Amino acid sequence: MAKAGAGRSRHEPTGQLVVLTGLSGAGKTLALQTLEDIGYFCIDNLPPSMLAMLFTRAKRGQRVAVVVDARAGEPLTDAVQTIQRGRNQRIPVEVLFLDCADEVLLRRFKETRRPHPLANSEWRRVDSEGRTAQGSLQDAITRERELLAPLREIADRTLDTTLFRPQDLREAIRAMYHEANAPAPLRLRIISFGYKYGIPADADLVFDVRFLRNPHYVPELQPRPGTDPAVQDYVLGDKQTQAFLAELERFLAHLLPQYRQEGKAYLTIGIGCTGGRHRSVVLANYLGEWFAQQGYRAAVEHRDLERGEE
Repeated sequence: MAKAGAGRSRHEPTGQLVVLTGLSGAGKTLALQTLEDIGYFCIDNLPPSMLAMLFTRAKRGQRVAVVVDARAGEPLTDAVQTIQRGRNQRIPVEVLFLDCADEVLLRRFKETRRPHPLANSEWRRVDSEGRTAQGSLQDAITRERELLAPLREIADRTLDTTLFRPQDLREAIRAMYHEANAPAPLRLRIISFGYKYGIPADADLVFDVRFLRNPHYVPELQPRPGTDPAVQDYVLGDKQTQAFLAELERFLAHLLPQYRQEGKAYLTIGIGCTGGRHRSVVLANYLGEWFAQQGYRAAVEHRDLERGEE
């Protein structure tokens, strides 16, 4: 990002252009709404040919978010070239790509009964016998992945929403962009999760805490969540937990400054136990408080807290 001019206040807001892209059904609409809620000037379905017009807004300190995707009907390679040109001109532009597993996209479209954008286009598939026909929903998803590949390749950040609820996506976007003008150069997101439901696809670091003693096997604690004081006391009061946290704190205290020095802006840390209700929740909350004490801004999410028992 270009340095501020001599006459510019160091408290003046820093502009940014977020190019939001990704697969239909992955959550772009909700992500754009969330960015608008936290102060971004937002435009949906912007033609790639108009992208360069927003460079001036970002240079002047305005935070702008635009959706550029396969609906535009223009070659997305044009958008890639424009973004690269902006980066060469030191425009503060960032590309966020929302991804999602095909089977989840299929389910979301079937649940909402909305047509896929490419299903209404002039695109047709050719079958094995050379006959043309309207492509299936899976065909449309596959074709969209192909069209979006150039943008995915230059994305600064990819967010996989396969396991996300709407609330999870909103919190993730807020964690990434709400403090865009804050001086802290590294923003942290801590996710507790259950291994039985899968590892968060966008986690940079993952810590497995299934070796810690499990409140699930204590009858009076089993039905209580990891946010319950009694469960917290049980987990944090164990000597094995205390020894692990001491080592983890030392490790993170060494690692995070290295990330900051390299210019990393966001770090997502996953803390996993069996079901995501007890141990991982306790440790994620503990880390959130510890990071705050170290001067970092951290958002804590409990992905699987409401899913069931460990």
